[in-house]
Formats: sequence, structure tokens, C-alpha cells
Amino acid sequence: MSMPEIEAFELDGRVKGIPSGATGFPLGAIGKKKWNVLREDLPLPLALLRRSALQQNARWMRGFLERSGAVIAPHGKTTMSPQLFRQQLADGAWAMTVATVQQLRVCRDFGVRRVVLANQLVGRQAIGYVLEALKQDPAFDFYCLVDSTANVERLAAAAREAQPGRPLQLLLEGGMAGGRTGCRDLAAALAVARAVKAAGPALALRGVEGFEGLIHSDSPAEDARAVARFLDFLIEIAVACERDRLFADGPIILSAGGSAFYDLVVDRFRGAGLARDFLLVTRSGCYLTHDSRMYREAYAQLRERAPELEALGPGLVPAFEVWAYVQSRPEPLKAILTMGKRDVSYDAGLPVPLKWLRPGPGAGVCDIREIGPGHVVTGLNDQHCHMTVPEASPLAVGDMVAFGVSHPCTTFDKWQVIPVVDDDYTVVEAVKTFF
Repeated sequence: MSMPEIEAFELDGRVKGIPSGATGFPLGAIGKKKWNVLREDLPLPLALLRRSALQQNARWMRGFLERSGAVIAPHGKTTMSPQLFRQQLADGAWAMTVATVQQLRVCRDFGVRRVVLANQLVGRQAIGYVLEALKQDPAFDFYCLVDSTANVERLAAAAREAQPGRPLQLLLEGGMAGGRTGCRDLAAALAVARAVKAAGPALALRGVEGFEGLIHSDSPAEDARAVARFLDFLIEIAVACERDRLFADGPIILSAGGSAFYDLVVDRFRGAGLARDFLLVTRSGCYLTHDSRMYREAYAQLRERAPELEALGPGLVPAFEVWAYVQSRPEPLKAILTMGKRDVSYDAGLPVPLKWLRPGPGAGVCDIREIGPGHVVTGLNDQHCHMTVPEASPLAVGDMVAFGVSHPCTTFDKWQVIPVVDDDYTVVEAVKTFF
């Protein structure tokens, strides 16, 4: 499927978020409908993206990267939307990052030429697909992670058999105790690096990588110190590999990849002390949409750590909203809404009530009201949202409530199509996801 094929993708009332009475029409024509969320032209629940927020977040990240000297390979798994990939690449993204070979296939089908698989490449199907792609497409620039000599041996054997005509490029992954993948100490990392070197020319070690995003405690200051220690470990690996001449030709890649600590990543890596040229790659995937809890809090901490970033102007703002109706007020302090686990993320905090509207003739943006304190989501079922409300809450059955999300990744994966709206909540386009 190409971009024109996405635009031609047929929508009708069987697609969540599209009016039930709608007959088939191409996704690219949705803006011509002039549907407005506040006029109830679309059914709720409805996930939407605010165009002005997307644009502001893109501008801010461009400024951050220009200031830092880093490049970005945003994690495509966040949105799995080729239309948003295209925007990020147009903004100057060095590559797209993925976690699975299915995600890699989506990137390749939509013309993404450089991809980082921020994961171990394992299994016959996955390895075979990558090596065949390298053989068939000379313009395909691919990188994946490695953290064991066992995987080095498998990759080398497969590459020698497949003969893709060039090395499989690897990033040596450093990890942390209790974390996910990655070498836990320098000795283990060097053993893997030496195995890659010995497997040349089938394999090539291009850099060092890690993921700091799992670091989290109740103390932002301690988190920052723990992230710094982990980044120093990655630098230690890179320095040792350079000393022992284990890297292949070309700039050394230093990469770490969460959406919470990228300021610390670029600051620490800039002083890596490598003799050779190196490329500093951050991989934040959530900056484009931001959110209303998890990454909002992380961004507030970033601003405290780096007040000089205020010079970049207005910062990241939530672009994602999920709207639902109040469908029941069964108790004085309780409201039930038409939104549940099938519609919104809940793995990193429950949705955040933001604002409400009483729909009716002529209702519009000027009628939206802040929801006020005391409105708190306490639980989600598959299709129901439980919200505690104050006794004086104005909410009534039929009112519309907008929620912010916490962790955009696991809201995107619940929607096949997501409308993009202007500041009047008129639908101007829609993005399609590939989960």
C-alpha cells in the first residue's frame, strides 16, 4: 500500500469513529465532509488529534534538535501511522525506529529508507525478511540490536547463507539489572563486540545503544542520576570498543531512546570523549502527540532540568483527546461514560478529564467548559468509564466530555482511523494506523 492507497482506503459506518449511516467513501475525502465533533456529526467515543498541537510539537522538537546537535529516529510503534511518519521525515528525522519486523514492513512499504529495529533480530522469518530486503533494495539502510554471542552466531550464519551483498549493521545494546535486553556489564558487551568483529564482513558493529525509559521512581532527582549512570555505562562500552578497534567504518552511532529523558541523553552523549566522529541519535516517539499525564509530567521535569529550553518558545502540548458521552448518573457522586479499555490507554494511568460540552443547536468551541476539580476516572470496563464527580457537578446524561490520555502508544493501537481536527473541532483529515 502506498500513500495514495491510504487516501483511497474506504471508510463507512463499520469503522469505529465514522457515523453509522455513512456509506463508502475514501479516507482522503473525509475533510470534504466538514464534519464537526461538537455538532455531534461523529459518534462517540472518538479519539482525535488536534492539528495545531501536532504542528506546535513538531516545531518544538525541531528546535530542540537544532540546539542539541542530535538527530532523531522517532519510534514508529507509537503511532504506526505512515502519514505521521511522513510528517516526521519531512521535519528532518534521520530514520524511523521500529520494534518488530511487521512494523519494519510497514515502514518499507511506505518508502522509509532508513530503519532502526530497536530490538534483537531473532527467528527464521524475521532474519530472512531483513536479509532478503538488504539484497533486493540497495537503498535500504537497516540497523538492529545485539546483546549476545549466541545471536551474533545465528545472524552471521544466516548472512553468510543469504549473501545480501553487504554487512548486517548492528548496534551493541547495553542494559541494566532488572531491565529488558542488553549486556549487563562491560565484559559481556566486549565479548559480543569482538564476536561481531570476528564475523565480518557478514556483520558490522556500527554503534552502541540502550533504553533508559524504564528508570522510574518517586524521586525525579534520583531518576536523573540513575539515567546519567546508565548513559555513562553506554559511553564506557563505546570508548572500549573504539579503543579495541571493534567498530566498522563510518561515524559511530550513540543512541538511547525514551520520550522522558532525551535531554539527558543528548547532554551526556555530547561529552562521550570518542576520538572518531559520532552520530547522536535520540528516538523519542511520543513527542509528536505528547499526552496529558505520563509525558506531561516527564516534560515538566525536563523543563526543570533544562530551563534554557524555555528559549525554544511554547513547549509540547497534548494533541490526543478521546471524547465520550455521559450515559448514566446512577449515583450522586458517580457518572458512567461511553468509553472503555477498547478506546483509551490505561496501562500508564487512567484517562484525565479535561473539559465538557452540553451539545445542542449552535454549540461550539465557545461553549466548552473546563471540567473542574473532583472529576476523576476511577476505572474502565471494556466499554464503560467510571468517573467520580463532585456533588455539584453539572454533568448530565448526554453531555460530551473530553479526556486526555496517558501513554499515547496504547491509545493509537485501539483505533484504525483517527480524525485530525482544527481548532473548531472540524475534521480536516484522518490518519490510518497499521497495528
